[in-house]
Amino acid sequence: MALTKMSWRPTYRSSKFRNVYGKAGNREQCFDGIPITRNVHDNHFCAVNAKFLATVTETAGGGSFLVIPVNKAGRIEPHHPKVCGHQGGVLDIKWNPFIDNIIASCSEDCSVRIWEIPEGGLRRNMSEAVLELYGHSRRVGLIEWHPTCSGILFSAGYDFKILIWNLEVGAPVKMIDCHSDVVLCMSFNTDGSLLATSCKDKHLRVIEPRSGKVLQSYRHVCEQEADCKSHRVNRVVFLGNMKRLVTTGVSRWNTRQVALWDQEDLSMPIIEEEIDGLSGLLFPFYDADTHMLYLAGKGDGNIRYYEVGTEKPYLQYLMEFRSPTPQKGLGVMPKHGLDVAACEVFRFYKLVTLRGLIEPISMIVPRRSETYQEDIYPMTAGTEPALTADEWLSGIDREPVLMSLKAGYKRPCQMAFKAPVKERKTMVVNGLDLLDSIPPKTENELMRMFFRQQDELKRLREELVQKDVRLQQLELELNNLRNNANKL
Repeated sequence: MALTKMSWRPTYRSSKFRNVYGKAGNREQCFDGIPITRNVHDNHFCAVNAKFLATVTETAGGGSFLVIPVNKAGRIEPHHPKVCGHQGGVLDIKWNPFIDNIIASCSEDCSVRIWEIPEGGLRRNMSEAVLELYGHSRRVGLIEWHPTCSGILFSAGYDFKILIWNLEVGAPVKMIDCHSDVVLCMSFNTDGSLLATSCKDKHLRVIEPRSGKVLQSYRHVCEQEADCKSHRVNRVVFLGNMKRLVTTGVSRWNTRQVALWDQEDLSMPIIEEEIDGLSGLLFPFYDADTHMLYLAGKGDGNIRYYEVGTEKPYLQYLMEFRSPTPQKGLGVMPKHGLDVAACEVFRFYKLVTLRGLIEPISMIVPRRSETYQEDIYPMTAGTEPALTADEWLSGIDREPVLMSLKAGYKRPCQMAFKAPVKERKTMVVNGLDLLDSIPPKTENELMRMFFRQQDELKRLREELVQKDVRLQQLELELNNLRNNANKL
């Protein structure tokens, strides 16, 4: 496949998205007074859905994040309730795509936790998770929900492993162990049958997640080995059902790049283009409904956006949203939470650390008509799962259940998250007991192991007390039965 270079020379063509513009929210629409985390981990630290905005915050001892109703913008009180159950810093948070009140978090304390947020938001600090998941031997840096299946969560840790959790049983059911370094990014195709990962070992992989088999792989090599392998991948995203991938990374001259790939042939990118010479990580966001790709750099104030096509030039540069304030991370509102009446096709929530501010940025198609614009709002993935965890694990794949944004959206059924009964047991995946103690390598790992053991001791003490109470009750009942028998 011949390598094609994109041209920045403007081309005039018909496109309904060529005039899309970014509009920052006014002061009343921003969330102010938030001590946004200063952790340097390369993540967004922000997650949004139609009900809530969640962001990782600075805290003394352990890790925590704020959850704020998305319709209650304004200044946030310094003592606003937090989710604060982790013993280490929170590294990633993600809302369940099918249940608005369920959020997953992962942390430096090696755990993944599932939280249920009350209707209307938190009224006091929350420290008890509905589910605590232990299986990684080192800190957990990434989590992703399966896009079509309820109850399946993926987590990637600094032990170089990806675990697949079945939340209906509260245990890992699969382990993907093909990476030789830290996983930097995970992305699913539309039906969740394929998983793309970028890794610190300089590999880009397309994986069949149930088996863990690597279907395609690309490895960056230094310029002395081959000039054509100069793109070092940092982030990857599937382009819906186009059978394409987009990656962002750096060239051998350390300039930021974007590259387009065929998912069935990663030997060489279809196109690659240098963006600029800045050093911040470039985050890609893709909207499958409008076929628009957004590129936002960590520490930048601007967001570039393109239209993705199946023919040359493949990536058509549209415009750039500019802002003087740098972004630490960006949350993205799901489609059913957008303002359809304003022709809003995408919405970011931008973390501005220096000002303690979260600013909404709406991407709008300029239209004069006030009627529903069906051409820019096709049927989109909704909030109803296409299959259960057991169905997916048995090998079934289904496309997302689609919904229309016209006249709002009413969910056909209300789902509820049911946590499994907490039961201590071995967790054997691929022949390995994931709860088997691994000797700590650093003081931090030793402290995390200590806290985990303290939690386990606390749980065992509570269980022992309950059993003592039950034993006393049974002894009293037995004495009563004897006394009654003697009277007879």
